[in-house]
Amino acid sequence: MYHAVARRPAPSAYALSVSPEAFADQMELLHGSGFTPVTTARLAAAWRAGEPLPRRPVLITFDDGYEGVHRYALPVLASYSFAATLFVSTGWLRGPYDVGGAPDTMLDWDQVRELARAGTEIGGHSHTHPQLDQLDGARLGFEAGRCRELLAAELGAAPASFAYPYGYSSRRVRRAVRAAGFAQALAVGNARACRCQGPYALERLTVRRATGIEEFARLVEGRRLGLGVARDRALTKGYAVVRRVRRTATVARTAITATTGRG
Repeated sequence: MYHAVARRPAPSAYALSVSPEAFADQMELLHGSGFTPVTTARLAAAWRAGEPLPRRPVLITFDDGYEGVHRYALPVLASYSFAATLFVSTGWLRGPYDVGGAPDTMLDWDQVRELARAGTEIGGHSHTHPQLDQLDGARLGFEAGRCRELLAAELGAAPASFAYPYGYSSRRVRRAVRAAGFAQALAVGNARACRCQGPYALERLTVRRATGIEEFARLVEGRRLGLGVARDRALTKGYAVVRRVRRTATVARTAITATTGRG
């Protein structure tokens, strides 16, 4: 899982960015090691049907929709004929639906269309990039539905795949994403994806600024993970517990307020 690919990203995007040079080195390693990148849609379809995947399959995914994916990542991917999936928050893309609040320079719609024409799968990442598990039902449905609606209108085909903003999901969020029409969805988890996770909770490993080429090699080879990934995984599990408690408290406060109001 990538985010920004940039030499000088905004401070808020720095930790989850990679330099263009690091990205090129990582793709060279995948190519030299015989990996075959596939899109999220292809992986999910193969697992559903029980069909074989190519030798050493790997997902290359980008979240949010940073402009550097077009400027820096696309030429490298094209040089190896690598497939990838880009998950965009439609309200952050530059253009008529921009609602503001993006952390850095984002793609515009022409660039998204160019990525799609180059073979990149374009998936949904909500409209305004909220913490979906903290939203009420109406807002949750809007975020998933509006994102899919805009991508279908602008690209000429409805997206099949979704990635949860911040990696946060719950059973309620997964149901809403499925109801919006998405066929599969990715979380974070900081673990390798496997079929047993189910199509709406596939996990990924985070590649960040501090991920050196040796650690990257361990990630893709499935060897013993470094301390950074182990820490990310522990934090992911901890955040999940905190967020369930927070959501339960929010629902309880809403119920008390409603009851008090009726009284």
